[in-house]
Amino acid sequence: MQLTFDPEVEEFRAEFAAFLAENLPDEVAAAADRPISSAEVPPWAREWQRLLFDNGWLVPGNPPEFGGRNAGVLQQYVHLAELSRRRIYPSFNPQGLGIIAASLLSFGTEEQKTRWARRILRAEITAALGMSEPGAGSDLAGLRTRAVRDGDEFVVNGQKVWTSGAHDSDVLLTFVRTDPDAPKHKGISVLLIPTDSPGLTRRPFASICGPHDLDFNEVFFENVRVPAENLVGPLNGGWGVANGSLGHERTLLWLSYADRLQDLIEDFRPKSVLERDQYATLVMDNQALRLLGSAALAREVRGEQDVASLSVLKLLGSEAVQSAADSALYAKGIDGLDHPAMTAPFNPLNNDNMISSWFERYVRSFAGTIAGGTSEIQRNIVAERVLGLPR
Repeated sequence: MQLTFDPEVEEFRAEFAAFLAENLPDEVAAAADRPISSAEVPPWAREWQRLLFDNGWLVPGNPPEFGGRNAGVLQQYVHLAELSRRRIYPSFNPQGLGIIAASLLSFGTEEQKTRWARRILRAEITAALGMSEPGAGSDLAGLRTRAVRDGDEFVVNGQKVWTSGAHDSDVLLTFVRTDPDAPKHKGISVLLIPTDSPGLTRRPFASICGPHDLDFNEVFFENVRVPAENLVGPLNGGWGVANGSLGHERTLLWLSYADRLQDLIEDFRPKSVLERDQYATLVMDNQALRLLGSAALAREVRGEQDVASLSVLKLLGSEAVQSAADSALYAKGIDGLDHPAMTAPFNPLNNDNMISSWFERYVRSFAGTIAGGTSEIQRNIVAERVLGLPR
């Protein structure tokens, strides 16, 4: 299965390519001011994101007032493909753009869309996602952060962890428990919480990539008062918002994994017989993922809903990237542990960790098998909803 595109889609691609050729940011300015977390967006990147928004190229599937042009799924696909071909990172606040703003457009009020989503999309503010907790990482239903209604406000107490970019974000899309007596997945709500709220503390901590890699955060809520108007979606309806949030992340998520595989194909050069065999597996995994993804896109264009099958793509893509990065690191031997290091030409419009040391590229691959639903969760979905196996 391979995608072909009608003239309208190819015209859309050509228009975007021409826009990129004429408007790419100054590489000297971009190289001099690098983002340090997934919610820290340098001035040049904010201007670039705003330019994309104003011209309808930021999220083409959105309506024009929210940075798009009501593009169809194939147009959205070629838009991402053109960015990928140039190794241009779509946004340096990826959760703000791909999950939080998207969730607000799906579940938020008109006021929330204007006050929060539009400003996130235009890079006027940045956002982070407050889901995981010390005792509820992949198990959202197990969260314990409480929000109690008090007049026109909610009072929030609890803790989040692994909150990427929280210390640099302006607002958190936060999942809280509002009905402790309801079944676990039915007592959850979602609040937009400004990070400068009294009682909210953010503590960034280092990752395995190094002491200066400060993206993860612990976030503590101590009697944080949040206006009731910041409730996103229905009260106790957070489970549906969560599924929608991750759905936004997964729709074309497979393409990001295919891009990472393509990067590895270009950046890694095998030498031994074993390395060439592993390289062949990398090439075949990339091709298989793109073919399966193309089939999924074709089904969506025909209006056939097959959400569960996206788990196949997420599982295949994330684990193929991890396996290939492991092979590359192993092949380099002790030299692969040199860190920091660069394993591809520097591109100031790309995310720096995409070209970092083989050690870092490998350890960062674990995020793909955890975030957005772990591989174990994806296997359960595939088993039950795709293969029809018993629980």
